[in-house]
Amino acid sequence: MSSGHGHAAHAHRDDLGDKLGMWLFLVTEIVLFGGLFIAYSYMRSLYPADFHHGGAELNATLGVINTVVLLTSSLTMVLSLAALQLGDLVKAKAFLLGTILLGGCFLVIKSFEWGAKFQHHLYPGSAHMATLPHGQQVFFGLYFTMTGLHGVHVLVGMSVLGWMYTHLAKGKINQDRFVVLENGGLYWHLVDVIWIFLLPLFYLAA
Repeated sequence: MSSGHGHAAHAHRDDLGDKLGMWLFLVTEIVLFGGLFIAYSYMRSLYPADFHHGGAELNATLGVINTVVLLTSSLTMVLSLAALQLGDLVKAKAFLLGTILLGGCFLVIKSFEWGAKFQHHLYPGSAHMATLPHGQQVFFGLYFTMTGLHGVHVLVGMSVLGWMYTHLAKGKINQDRFVVLENGGLYWHLVDVIWIFLLPLFYLAA
């Protein structure tokens, strides 16, 4: 009896340590993007008209669609964790897979959007970009940097959730050991929140 109690206490300490580690990691991510948001705000204060014209070149419809996609993926992430905590492995796997697929959908839409910008030579280093006002060059430089970095985070999140899916299927993540999936959800929600900030900064800048 005491041995079982000791094992439970040890597992609880591990869970707390995992949660603390995840929150510390999320803080570093917030600092990273927070610095970029501050840089954006400063440069926009210097070039308000150029940022306005730069934002008009972006496809706000695709930006909004991708926002809906990510918000839906956050919902499926929550439903996956809730199903796991209730012991419904089938639903937990289905909702987690849905989250991963929605992340992929986000990246596909983003790739079409980026592709259009490259076709119109609206990317840093292009000959056409060099002819634009300096403020617009700064705008597109920040756009590709910040949305690109966010895209990398989406890809990393999908990889992590894919790893969790395999462990869920093997029973290594289960009703009694769900903290790993919970931490994965926290990361995914952060990715979602960052995009919600990026949407008005770039797509609604016009």
